[in-house]
Amino acid sequence: MNARTKVMYLNPVGTSAYDEVFADMARKFKCPDTEVHIASLNPNSVAPEMNNLEYRAYESLIVADTVKAARQAALSGFDAMAIGCFYDPALLDAREISGDTAIVGPCQASITAALNVANNFSIIIGRTKWEDQMKQTVHEYGYGQKLASFEAVGLRVEEFHRNPAETRKQLELAAERAVEESKAESIILGCTLEVGFYAELQKFLHGRFSANVPVIDCSIAALKAAEGAAWQKRIGWTNSRVWGMEPPPESELERFGVFRGDYEFGNLIKVPTDG
Repeated sequence: MNARTKVMYLNPVGTSAYDEVFADMARKFKCPDTEVHIASLNPNSVAPEMNNLEYRAYESLIVADTVKAARQAALSGFDAMAIGCFYDPALLDAREISGDTAIVGPCQASITAALNVANNFSIIIGRTKWEDQMKQTVHEYGYGQKLASFEAVGLRVEEFHRNPAETRKQLELAAERAVEESKAESIILGCTLEVGFYAELQKFLHGRFSANVPVIDCSIAALKAAEGAAWQKRIGWTNSRVWGMEPPPESELERFGVFRGDYEFGNLIKVPTDG
């Protein structure tokens, strides 16, 4: 059996500005036998200046390309694909068309990781604007009773890495508030661009409460969930294809001309297996 795992980490915007951030995360946290491809969407069909999905209107504009990316990942032999936005945009749509390629989202993956090590969680978000949609998603996943709170830090997506010291300060205040006031037992960083802050934040919380409070980085959680789903394939656990997971007939796709040619990604960074 080939031990190599092939995962795509999709940066679901038309700009490649964040690709290297995710590639660096993959280099640090992937398993040795995992090959990760960081891919951003085609800038000819997704506006390259649109560098965030904070608004539902923006998210609606990347759904078709995300579905096409999932289809292409399946045709290209990827074991799994992670959609790199905490809204989990087009997750169910992409799963329907992805063949045997598992599709995972950071929100769902983070909640699973948090509840493996705690009874509940608080989610640190950039702006209060995000809370309504994310709360809806958490409840749709069936975890509403496990949600302790949302904590906003007043930052937009592109601002998290602009001033790391200020971001770190705001994350500390938000996490401390969540544990102290909302009795959160774990913290989820609710934006994939909050990547890189979890370890120091976890250390801060340990010092503040003299006990471990796990901090889940949603980008890392999505990557590890993708790797886990890839391993599940090796024991025969692949995408269901009955009832709600039934894919459209290939004959109909051909007749409609829905997927014409390979999907062209805007940018690709390959993080190879170790050695």
